[in-house]
Amino acid sequence: MTGPSERHRPAGEPGAASRRGVWERQADWWRETFTRGADPEYEHEILPTIAAELAGCRRVLDLGCGEGQVARHLLAGDAPPASVVGIDVSPAQLAHALDAQRGAVPGSAPSTRLVPLVRGEGERLPFRAGSFDGAVCSLVIEHAEDADAVLAEVARVLCRGGVFLLLVNHPLYQGSGSGFVDDQILGERYWRVGPYLVEDVSWEDVDSGVCIPFAHRPLSRYVNPLAEHDLVMTRMLEPPPLAEFLATSVDPELEGAIPRLLAMRFEHRPALPPWDDLGRTGEATWPST
Repeated sequence: MTGPSERHRPAGEPGAASRRGVWERQADWWRETFTRGADPEYEHEILPTIAAELAGCRRVLDLGCGEGQVARHLLAGDAPPASVVGIDVSPAQLAHALDAQRGAVPGSAPSTRLVPLVRGEGERLPFRAGSFDGAVCSLVIEHAEDADAVLAEVARVLCRGGVFLLLVNHPLYQGSGSGFVDDQILGERYWRVGPYLVEDVSWEDVDSGVCIPFAHRPLSRYVNPLAEHDLVMTRMLEPPPLAEFLATSVDPELEGAIPRLLAMRFEHRPALPPWDDLGRTGEATWPST
């Protein structure tokens, strides 16, 4: 499959060649804005969800780990994995992750357990097949150039029976052209859904001087490629927006019914046995994992 096409951008907006280096340039902004409790969505929804859905996993891959807060949160839990490996393409993000583990960030203490950090791309993971029984990709795949390759690599390094947790901005309600509309002329308020089936890349001004690319893909573009590699969705979570995001809303009841986040839990299932392996009762004899 082909990836999203880059839509027309206003003059002066970064082009496709800038996509790979954006997280290197914005590493400081990301650390100050979304880590160490600064972002309520990460603190109260994303991090607890990841810990709950990966409970019981022993070897976890944090794909697109950034400055490492997901990996550190997992290792600091009540029943932590035996190991968590973080991989990211940005040296600046990995440097921040290393500083956080060393306690070199103001207000932080050195980590009692270290996260191995690897510089690499999600499209070409430098790990052997079946290396992990858990993997998480949190708000990262929307920034990947080749989502199909990333998902195929996740399936390759995840052992049979393993769990993959994929978190994205909700593709239906938070996609290109979607958002709250307050029509003062007609006196109507509603949530507009943009062209959901159209794949594109839009550059969005998310903060002063910070422009980030977001690839919009319909939900099927995540679920179907994983299904082709025997990863089956077992749970889908659509948490309501936090109160912090509704405090300034002119219609909190409406906006409170529109999810911002989508979390999908997949399991790497064994392939079905050949028909000849079916027992006399018609029940399959599953291969051991």
